[in-house]
Amino acid sequence: MATMTASQLISKHAAAKHCGATDSKPRLFQKKITADLKRQAGTAYHGLRSQNKIDLLQMRAIAKPNTKQAATTRDGGASTRPWAVVICGKGMNLVFVGAEMAPWSKTGGLGDVLGGLPPAMAANGHRVMTIAPRYDQYADAWDTNALAQVKVGNSYETVRFFHCYKRGVDRVFIDHPMFLAKVWGKTGSKIYGPTTGIDYQDNQLRFSLFCQAALEAPRVLFLNNSQFYAGPYGEDVVFIANDWHTAALPCYLKSMYKPHGIYRSAKVAFCIHNIVYQGRFAASDFSLLNLPDYFKPSFNFIDGYNKPVKGRKINWMQAGILESDRVLTVSPYYAQELVSGEQRGVELDDTLRRSGVTGIVNGMDVNEWNPSTDKYISVNYDASTVTDAKALNKEALQAEVGLPKNREIPLVAFIGRLEEQKGSDILVAALPEILDENVQVIVLGTGKKKFETQLESIEETFPQKVRAVMKFNAPLAHQMMAGADIVVVPSRFEPCGLIQLQAMQYGTPPACASTGGLVDTVKEGKTGFHMGLLSADCEAVDPADVKKVVGTVKRAVKVVGTGAFKEMIHNCMAQDLSWKGPAKQWESFLLSLNVAGSEPGVTGEEIAPLAVENIAAP
Repeated sequence: MATMTASQLISKHAAAKHCGATDSKPRLFQKKITADLKRQAGTAYHGLRSQNKIDLLQMRAIAKPNTKQAATTRDGGASTRPWAVVICGKGMNLVFVGAEMAPWSKTGGLGDVLGGLPPAMAANGHRVMTIAPRYDQYADAWDTNALAQVKVGNSYETVRFFHCYKRGVDRVFIDHPMFLAKVWGKTGSKIYGPTTGIDYQDNQLRFSLFCQAALEAPRVLFLNNSQFYAGPYGEDVVFIANDWHTAALPCYLKSMYKPHGIYRSAKVAFCIHNIVYQGRFAASDFSLLNLPDYFKPSFNFIDGYNKPVKGRKINWMQAGILESDRVLTVSPYYAQELVSGEQRGVELDDTLRRSGVTGIVNGMDVNEWNPSTDKYISVNYDASTVTDAKALNKEALQAEVGLPKNREIPLVAFIGRLEEQKGSDILVAALPEILDENVQVIVLGTGKKKFETQLESIEETFPQKVRAVMKFNAPLAHQMMAGADIVVVPSRFEPCGLIQLQAMQYGTPPACASTGGLVDTVKEGKTGFHMGLLSADCEAVDPADVKKVVGTVKRAVKVVGTGAFKEMIHNCMAQDLSWKGPAKQWESFLLSLNVAGSEPGVTGEEIAPLAVENIAAP
């Protein structure tokens, strides 16, 4: 059970910075609220049941919308605000909670979503907070001096809240040694374990702490960076929990808050980014979560595997699905796959058929990935100059990696993690046949050592045709998008996928498997080439899958340079692949939860996303 003392909340050091991080300039009305809080803070919180009227009464007043004042401020009128009132005329209070948040932390699509979707929601008039662990001493996030205690296993742990305000979003980081001391900035490899494929033994405790701390943030952080909002978010919020690491959040909400009249109207939407990672642990570990026994049926799970233990287990993701108010995932076709059967639904298909699941395709960051402004590529371009510019960028790319310069030869690129999900083993098996063609191939990625070794061996065999770059290299990824003719995406399963969106943004048609978000975003013959569905079995390479990859890449290579291919390039670049469309779909979905005070937002544009104050500096 989370506990917090009122004296901690309004500590002497926190008073001047009460409305957020130290990068927040205090407003005049904050002096009054700080003084009032000091006068009233005479008793401590007993568990989460307040014995202090500032908790239930004043916090609700603080979070109450004031439509008239919002209209005045937005119209350019008087900006003087009464103390401790959230200035919010439209929209919702949205709190995204996730283990990753780009650019501060990222191993895959989860980080990209929490990096890109919240600013799009804020641009539409919603008040938006994201909460992620503090894995490093981020240069742009400052200590709010707010503290909370949460019970983790058999001990009470103190957490701190760091904050920065970027692109209209309150970015909050949970600070505790379980995150910072273990990871220390290695957010591409050490978030979940010391090495790839090996989990930390205390991951359940780490993310139990994270879920509980995240539930405190909207109530205890006084944030005032926005010109439209000030004070805590209050209790009428929509929590968006993401993947298994946050799946216990609705359980803590129901057991620790709602019975005490706190967060009465709050709801939880649970988003599945990858069904494969479910948080399965030994059944005996349930006691570590400090949840009432009536949640056991939601966690109870039996599978036929011996990892992490044989027999009965608990399953965090299953609990998140069952205990949340609504469930969604990152593309419509992936939602269909999840309920199609045990193989694609990874043994949660029946649970999802009962709960229901909605698919909304992801967008992408069109500011970072924009060929007309990209600082990493040799020649910037748009749809009107793409033909000549891509030829020049191809030559620059060939020179960069040491391949023979030849703008006429088709160039195929693979960018991604070297693991079975991404079809790396299928690609390795397919490359010798693909290289029978007059073609060059560049592979950029890191992952399992066996795939790195195999790719390096292929490069040695075909030194004039292949380059395998086995390291993270962001500039080279941009150069490959701009210089390649085809990007190959042979994923066994792909919830949404980002590579194909980035490729199309740069006028590079993907050759992809027909799974998940690849089906929703790539149209055969119009914006790319489809291989068909590949086997989801990661234990062996199916020769039929190798044939599909070889056949599709060869088919794509033969089209390169033709009039039909030029039309595909323009079709790719004509699309709006930003978060604007998905954000409106998310808004409709979250409004259906009917949280008190929620209203539709506005149709707005993000303000100066490339301004210095909006650029993240992790």
